[in-house]
Amino acid sequence: MPQADSPALLSGQSADLLIAGGGIMGLWAAVYAERLGIDTLLIDAGRIGGGASGGLLGALMPHMPDKWNAKKQFQFDALLSLETEIAALEAATGLSAGYRRSGRIIPLPKPHLKTIALRHSADAEVNWNQQGRAFHWHVSDQPAVSGWIDPAAGGSGFVHDTLAARVAPRSLVSALRAFLDRARHVRIAEMAALGSLDAEAGTAEIDGTRMSVGHCIIAAGHASFPILQRFNPGLPQPLGQPVKGQAALLKADIDPAFPVIFRDGLYIVAHEGGHVAIGSTSENSFADPHGTDDQLEPLIAAAREMAPVLADAPVVERWAGLRPKAIDRDPMVGRHPDHPRLHALTGGFKVSFGLAHRLAEWVTREIAGQPAGFDLPDSFALSSHITAASR
Repeated sequence: MPQADSPALLSGQSADLLIAGGGIMGLWAAVYAERLGIDTLLIDAGRIGGGASGGLLGALMPHMPDKWNAKKQFQFDALLSLETEIAALEAATGLSAGYRRSGRIIPLPKPHLKTIALRHSADAEVNWNQQGRAFHWHVSDQPAVSGWIDPAAGGSGFVHDTLAARVAPRSLVSALRAFLDRARHVRIAEMAALGSLDAEAGTAEIDGTRMSVGHCIIAAGHASFPILQRFNPGLPQPLGQPVKGQAALLKADIDPAFPVIFRDGLYIVAHEGGHVAIGSTSENSFADPHGTDDQLEPLIAAAREMAPVLADAPVVERWAGLRPKAIDRDPMVGRHPDHPRLHALTGGFKVSFGLAHRLAEWVTREIAGQPAGFDLPDSFALSSHITAASR
């Protein structure tokens, strides 16, 4: 389908589905819309993948294997199905998404953490053994690989989980875009901001151009919250907020199969091409949403200490962006309770890349009137977040 940089090119057009936001959520929604044969327009106020989805980390971290519940089951299923989805995407486009089930190393500096980790190991043998796949939460005195994490970092041992994975965010965004560039049912308009939206009349204004639309998915990251707030103007609390994250990319001669290192919010992620991503901060207040500052430097220093192989690795990029955190922290998904043609697909904060495909499938199938074949956790529903913001 033709692509458009100017909303003026959309004059006189209509769409059965409008997706506002071209990040990881909106892109997956457009992919499923294409598969379902829904006439779709995907718009973004900037460039496709230009927001938080254009970051560096790409860590796909599972929930802890203890206290199993519907939310953990949903994420487990999503992490497994993502592997298949990416394989299909790479086959269709000939592009790599930088995906690898690399696993994760967690150092255990204190004895009580080892005690907890051993309990989690038993939980994983039960809860991570599903769908004919078995993943483990190994606890040992030495790290699972040598030449990566400092052995002294684990005073009481190390966890090596085999379920965690990683993806290269920009590579995945590029592969999704390439798939959609060949789509029959999806059009893309960049630099096209959503203005007014009348969910009842089925009209939307895109940079002054009025269009007729059927359903609308709001998938604009943190910018989704004020858009959705328009339809609940009396809420005493906002539906969500942006959280700033800062990360860095280092150049180092390392094995891209190395597991992700995680400790106390610090992620060290080995990628192909001799790159290592480090992050990230979580800042609820900030002056410059896209600028890096001295809050990033301690993370880089901690990563160099944790992984001595990075001691002299040059920083090739520093990055900052805003991630969407819904009021109840969980993703915000699904039909508005009072406006049946308005749908949310946002939130996710730190877990978006692992869940986006599954959430997008659920929303697009909801619009198409087709069962998704799986349940959405109750806490993910837009209606649940509206209730939380009403308190």
